[in-house]
Amino acid sequence: MFLPHRFLLSIALLLAVFSTSVHAVLPVAVNGQDMPTLAPMIEKVRPAVVNIATRGSVDVQNHPLMNDPLFRRFFKGFENMPQRKEVKSLGSGVIIDADAGYIVTNHHVIEGADEIAVTLHDGRQLEAKIVGSDPEADVAILKVEQDKLELTEIPFADSSELRVGDFAVAIGNPFGLGQTVTSGIISALGRTGLGIEGYEDFIQTDASINPGNSGGALVNLRGELIGINTAILASGGAGNVGIGFAIPINMVRELADQLIEYGEVRRGMLGVVMQNLTPELARAFGLDMHQGVVISQVIEDSAASKAGLKVGDVVTHINEKNVKSASAMRNMVGMMRVGSKMEIKVIRDGETKELVAYIEDEIEQSLAGEKINPHLAGAVIEAHEEGGSQFLVIASVSRGSPAWNARLREGDLILSVNRAPVKTLADLKKMVKFSDQQILFNVQRGQTALFILIQ
Repeated sequence: MFLPHRFLLSIALLLAVFSTSVHAVLPVAVNGQDMPTLAPMIEKVRPAVVNIATRGSVDVQNHPLMNDPLFRRFFKGFENMPQRKEVKSLGSGVIIDADAGYIVTNHHVIEGADEIAVTLHDGRQLEAKIVGSDPEADVAILKVEQDKLELTEIPFADSSELRVGDFAVAIGNPFGLGQTVTSGIISALGRTGLGIEGYEDFIQTDASINPGNSGGALVNLRGELIGINTAILASGGAGNVGIGFAIPINMVRELADQLIEYGEVRRGMLGVVMQNLTPELARAFGLDMHQGVVISQVIEDSAASKAGLKVGDVVTHINEKNVKSASAMRNMVGMMRVGSKMEIKVIRDGETKELVAYIEDEIEQSLAGEKINPHLAGAVIEAHEEGGSQFLVIASVSRGSPAWNARLREGDLILSVNRAPVKTLADLKKMVKFSDQQILFNVQRGQTALFILIQ
């Protein structure tokens, strides 16, 4: 009699527990049939999961007393305290392209890393470089030189076909112990609003995921990659309590393509402010619905306004997919490239309407200084508009950074750069080249204007 694979897997797990408790030896067959095991699948997949160790440094925040001249006078030794400290991180990664040497992991695993070492399943250690990283979705792509190396990659599944109750296997490097395999099921799908990442659409699993598993593989019983393990929910974040989260592989693939092509994710903008359709709002709009998104504001001259979206529209579908919540809609828009066509179905005044929008470039409101020029590293520059006037402000400066050492300070209003007036981030990018050896800033600080030569 043929038994379903899942039923056989359940028998195997029960027998494994029994054999552990009585020190028995499992038979190789039952009623003439081989005992079910995940070992063949795992043996094929494990070489594609790597351990990642990083080394970097971060700024050390001085104690406020160090700003007191009297304190510095009597405690001179403290002036020589290091301004940066070394940090290390351990995590996991998955080889997704053996020919090109591409590895996917979490952004938080490699954030701030100066050196990245990748250890393969067979113990070989390779140096890796960052191809691109997206902190909003916590995904990063690394590259290792694969010349004359035989790397193994994991085939992708279609994570849209996952169902709650499907078996899942997590592979990673928990607590730096080395490669470890745990199993469980898919506990939930489409988890959002957790506040873990900017863009969330998590797979929830009860397969044990612990610190160090981040960036590792979540696979199905065919050995196909269904997600990248990224977070746990536990008291104090100390360990696994049966609630782990993984980024669906379909979402990872979209991000990986952009990270490999551009080195960053170029998200577009629809141009709306939205909120969940609550039961109270549904009654107010005369709708017999429990899920959807209400448009509460449409930004002028945006993709949404050009498509004809209006305040009060209730969005029910995007590209023929149900829209259940504002966070889900934000994810849908955030995963689309600039120029992508978006078919939007809305209910307006009780009637269903179909609109078409084309995603436009996201309007930059802030920019990290190091993306413009290395001399501006540590500064965050923001664009503001007030009373019809546009202007740029230094939003923050990290103490001890190149921008700090150049005497830029939080709150500085940028009047001109290289003697040319600047009002927008686009103006600033035009005036400052990444290779510039010196930059002349004219800033207003309080009631005083001054020139600052940065070199």
